[in-house]
Parts: sequence; structure tokens; C-alpha cells
Amino acid sequence: MTKIIESKNGCIAKAMEILGNKWTALIIRDLYLSPKRFCELERSVTRINPRTLTKRLSLLEEENIIRKIRINNDSLTYCYELTSKGSDLLPILQRMSEWGNKYLRD
Repeated sequence: MTKIIESKNGCIAKAMEILGNKWTALIIRDLYLSPKRFCELERSVTRINPRTLTKRLSLLEEENIIRKIRINNDSLTYCYELTSKGSDLLPILQRMSEWGNKYLRD
């Protein structure tokens, strides 16, 4: 008997369209604990080009995985936080981390 991995064709492809982009999983990882400003993400996701970070954040906003929120009503300073859709990706990232810890050598 064959086990079915995806309930509809294209589910994995859609997930990979988002998570398969370099840096995206690390951005989601870093937003897990708390909202972060652009400059904080730039520091935490080391070696990411600011233009690439801007593109990834825009994609994640379009997909409703993160949202941009104003820090103070009077300020033009924004930060990014995970939406509930974004938080639903955390078990996937945790499993990826477990796999990496198990199979990748230092």
C-alpha cells in the first residue's frame, strides 16, 4: 500500500516556492521569538544582501506569512512579525533543524 504524502498535487511545490528561496527559512526562524526591525533581521540573518532581504520580506508579506507593523503610532519605524500562517511553518523548520542536527557533521 502506498502512503500519500500530499493531499493535493502541488502542495509541496507551493510550500517550496516560498521556503525554497534562500534566506526565507532563516527570516521566519528569526521572527519566531519576537517581531524585528529590518536592521535587526539584517544582522541576525548574516551575509544577506539588503536588496535580497527586502525582496524576501515583500514575498512573505504578499503570501501573508509576515506582516509589517508600525512600532509607534507617531513613528515611521516598522517591524515585521509572523502571522498565524507564518507560525504554522514553525513545526516544519523545527523538523528541518532536527534533520540537520542528526545528519550534518560539523
